[in-house]
Order: sequence, then C-alpha cells, then structure tokens
Amino acid sequence: MTEHTHDQHEELSELLRLRREKLDTLRSHGVNPYPYSFEKTIHIPELLERFESVQESEDHVGPEFAIAGRIVSVRIMGKAAFCHVRDEFGQMQVYVQRDRVGDEAFTLFKLFDISDWIGVRGTAFLTKTGEKSLRASEVVILSKSVKPLPVVKQQGDEVFDAFSDKESRYRQRYIDLAVNPENRGIFRTRAKIISAIREFLDARGYLEVETPALQPLYGGALARPFMTHYNALDRTFYLRIADELYLKRLLVGGFEKVYEICKDFRNEGMDRFHNPEFTMLEFYQAFADFEMIMNLSEEMFRHVAMRALGTTVVTYQGKTVDFGKPFRRARFFDLLKEATGRDLLGISLAELGEAAKSHDVEITREMGEGKILDEMMKTLVRPKLVEPTFIYDYPLSLSPLAKKHRGDPRLVERFQPFALGFELGNAFSELNDPLDQRERFEAQRKLKEAGDEETQPIDEDFLNALEYGMPPTGGMGIGIDRLTMLLTDQDSIREVILFPHLRS
Repeated sequence: MTEHTHDQHEELSELLRLRREKLDTLRSHGVNPYPYSFEKTIHIPELLERFESVQESEDHVGPEFAIAGRIVSVRIMGKAAFCHVRDEFGQMQVYVQRDRVGDEAFTLFKLFDISDWIGVRGTAFLTKTGEKSLRASEVVILSKSVKPLPVVKQQGDEVFDAFSDKESRYRQRYIDLAVNPENRGIFRTRAKIISAIREFLDARGYLEVETPALQPLYGGALARPFMTHYNALDRTFYLRIADELYLKRLLVGGFEKVYEICKDFRNEGMDRFHNPEFTMLEFYQAFADFEMIMNLSEEMFRHVAMRALGTTVVTYQGKTVDFGKPFRRARFFDLLKEATGRDLLGISLAELGEAAKSHDVEITREMGEGKILDEMMKTLVRPKLVEPTFIYDYPLSLSPLAKKHRGDPRLVERFQPFALGFELGNAFSELNDPLDQRERFEAQRKLKEAGDEETQPIDEDFLNALEYGMPPTGGMGIGIDRLTMLLTDQDSIREVILFPHLRS
C-alpha cells in the first residue's frame, strides 16, 4: 500500500466513523434515520419548469411542494444552510433557515451529510443571485448514508474527481448511476427502445409469448451453451441460446404472428460487442418470406429510432446516418467479390481457405466453408458498412435453419441488417421442410464430430413438429443490446447492460 493510498484509507475510515456517530446521534434524538415513506408531490424538473407561476410572494407565501432526493452539496452558515438535492430527473437548491424549520430540526439538519436521502417541504423562491430554490418549512432524513458517494466536482465544462474508471463503474453500477446521472439516460433510452418494439409489433397483430429459458436441448443458433444439472430429473439441461425453435413450434400450433423479448445465454468470450447474457427480440410471421420481413424490419428500425430519439438521424462515434432513408441492399457474395476481386461462390474448400489467407483472414483447419466465409465477411466487409444495409442471399453452409434460395440451391433466403459497423439482426425465409431440416442437422453433427463446438444438435421433437406442418414463415432476431449501443452512442455493450458480466 502506497503512502497516498494509506492516507486515503485513513481518511475514509474517519469519515465512516463520523457518519456512524451522526447516525447514533439522530437515533438518540428519537429520529428514525430509515423511515418507511415520504409523500413526495413533484419531481424537481417539473417544479423548475413551473417556477414562474408558483414562486412565493414577497412575504414568503406560496403553494407548498414536497421533493425528495440525495444531498449532493451542503453549506451551513450560522443560522441558515444551503444544499442541493438531486432526484431521479434533476436537482435544485434548498434553503434551510433555523427560524423557519425550528431549532431542533435545524440542529438535526446539521447531522445530514452529502449522499443522504432527504425529504423537503417548502415554497419556491428566487435567491438574490437568481437561482431557483425551495425555501424549506420541513426537512426530514429518509436514509442516512454511512458511506460517502464519490464527490464529482464541476467548474464550467470541467469535471474533477469523476467516478469514471470503467471497471469500477460496471462492478458498482449503483454508484455509477448515483454520481453520473447522465448514464441513467442510457437505460431510459433502452426502455424506450423495447417499448417501441412492442408498440410496433402489437399494432401489427403480433402476440407476445414466453418460451423456456431452461431447455433439455439447445438450438436455434450456432453457439456453445451453458449447462446445468436438473436434480429432480437427474439430467443435464441448458440455458437457451435462442428461442427460435420454440417459437416455430407455436406456428405449427396455429399462431400466425408471435414474438418474444427474452434473455439468451451463450458460453462464449466477452468483448465490446458480446456479453454471455444478452437480450434478444425474435419474431415470426406465417405466410411471409424474408423479403417481407426485410421491408417490415426497415420500417421497425425507423419507428424505434423515432420513438427513442425523436429523430431517425443517428450519430455513432462521430458518424451520422439516417434510418429514414431507404436501406442499401447488397448480396453476400457480391460484397465479398468487391472486397477480394474474386467470385467465391462454388469454389472448393481448399481454394476458399487460400483466398482467406491471402487477405489476412484468420482461419483454422476445423472450419468448414460457412465459417470461413463468415470470417471473411466479418474481416473484409462488415467494418466498412456505415449506411444502413441489408446483406442477403447467404451461403447454405452458414444457415442451417434457413430455406434454400428459390433461384439458387447453393444459397439461402437470409438477410442481416448492418449500420455503422453493427450487425443488428438475422432473418430468414424459415425452413419448414422436415426432410431438408434433418439433412441440415446431420451436416451440423458431422461438423461437430470434426471438432467444431459451435454447431446445432439434432432436435427430434422440433423435427416431429415440422412433420405436422409449419406454414411458410419469415422470422427475425434482433439484438437489443447492440441496437441500444447504436442509438445511445456507446462503444461497449457493457455500457448498455446494467450489470454486465466481468472477469474476476
């Protein structure tokens, strides 16, 4: 421990001791420092907005308001004190006079600290410096904080002592949200995004459903699952990696439009775009194909941006695009040809591997055609996709659950939306031929035997469902976390997940 760290530790210990003493003093005066409730009548921004019409008269008479929040600063000056109180949406100054609140209440107020939650009743007035304030008639403790929050100081546009270390912010999100109120806005926008999605799909006749998170067999995506043991059944279960196969069973059962917003889990690494627990939207529509879903999703992205941001213009890391304009549409192999100068459709696995290596794409011996093509796309094409773009007509080998292309059996009817380098989703004309689906599952099994761990197991119950008949279907999955990153201009998925997973 350095001398500086030791001094900080000593200083904190002294602060904790003093706060505990104040806590005991409050109790000795018969005050419960953790009362049960407080009748708050208004949020601070609303009071500030209505200020001109509600401020008190010259003789201090006016309508009374009750606010509640944390103390973020305090100045005691003899028989009066000023403090700033911050609620969820804003902050304002409170003026506490001994003559107005009484001797005992003022004595107790001097036991309050920065970070304490308080309730204030009083009238609105302007100070001599013109600051909108609340003249307190009553101040009560709502929760005594025995640990001080980090104090963020600001002078003009400069911020000092910010709680800005990312690792600390993610591990102690409660402190981050308390001292960096602008970060709460990220999660309000996230809530608006999810609400807008529901609004959009509900208005078009989709039914929101819930499917199992704990599954006897994983599927619906190419990913490694989390495993757990179900004691009562004495067998292995899996946390879902996708809800696709259960939602398709519902179409077999007669529902025509379904969607689910849920948590999925994939036993994979963590980086700025990946968290092992994440939120997905999946929706499916009977009698639709991938082109109909493409048109629908373009409309939905536009709707969500407008509802969440109030505009279709999105700025991310200094680049701006307009979701209000028609999306670019480009074929998978056309984009790879632009990047490599070569048509890669139909060439041998050996030739494909050489083409990847010649463009510095990292591949392994275990990779099949689909994985190599996917790595080439990730490395050579995706980073350059700025304007909203649909990539479509994917290779069959990369899409075990998509329907073969009606014009070329080497391809499938699949698309993915991209914008500003983000992959935002995945969509198909869904495969509903049970014999074809079994062949795709068998091909996945062979890849697993060859060493590929990110494959789909054969799901006999799902095949059984398909044998009863699933209507022509279009479906799509959209990553809520990545969409939130894009719309809130955040460079890491951890910024848009309240409690992200971290390494020990």
